[in-house]
Amino acid sequence: MDLSLIIACYNEEPLLEESVRETLEVLDNTRLTYELIFVDDCSQDRTRELIDEIIAAYPGKRIKKIFHEINTGRGGAVADGFRIAQGEIVGYVDIDLEVHARYIPAHYLAIKNHGYDVATAFRVYKFHWRSLDRYILSRGYAWLKSWFLGLPVLDSETGYKFFRRDRLLPLLDDIEDTGWFWDTEVMAQAWVHGLNILEIPVLFLRRHEKVSSVNGVRDSLHYLRRLIRYRTVFRLHLREHQRQL
Repeated sequence: MDLSLIIACYNEEPLLEESVRETLEVLDNTRLTYELIFVDDCSQDRTRELIDEIIAAYPGKRIKKIFHEINTGRGGAVADGFRIAQGEIVGYVDIDLEVHARYIPAHYLAIKNHGYDVATAFRVYKFHWRSLDRYILSRGYAWLKSWFLGLPVLDSETGYKFFRRDRLLPLLDDIEDTGWFWDTEVMAQAWVHGLNILEIPVLFLRRHEKVSSVNGVRDSLHYLRRLIRYRTVFRLHLREHQRQL
């Protein structure tokens, strides 16, 4: 199979059906063989019912589901999807499609045809006052991450990442955080292990009708604490990998 696409869900009822339809339209206009893997992380709305309805509505599609009994966080949901994926290339997108599914083929081709192990979105923000907070937090975190870790990835937190599966799977067990910080850890591990990474500019369009699960102050403080703690672990991983080389 060419591609496994992980769709991690938490309270996605308002947007799920339309976003899946748009994603399938993009994939069906390629020649890729693919599967969708839904991982629901204990949603409190009708997300699970909608996943079952989507599976029933597309009987000819390869669609799997995992329903968590305990909320693990976005990273844990994505990682569980990766572990059962069968595609040569695996990836995940935030199903609100603030970065649209039309960018999936470019990420796939960067890995398949151009020798990259990782293709990840670099979000370009269309200026809007209501999105200014997200832009400031994203760029501020990028600066802190570079300062603490020296990680040369501009937008490690994007929910739009694709990997060569055989290069990704050995890294998953070394990632400790199962929440939002998982994104930083997976990119740090990829860089430490010498994976060839490409960031692809994409347009980020905030969906203001969606209630965001991101809390600016709370999550910024959490990320800062995790960065400080992770810096020591990251340096140990880096030294160990350099010794092995």
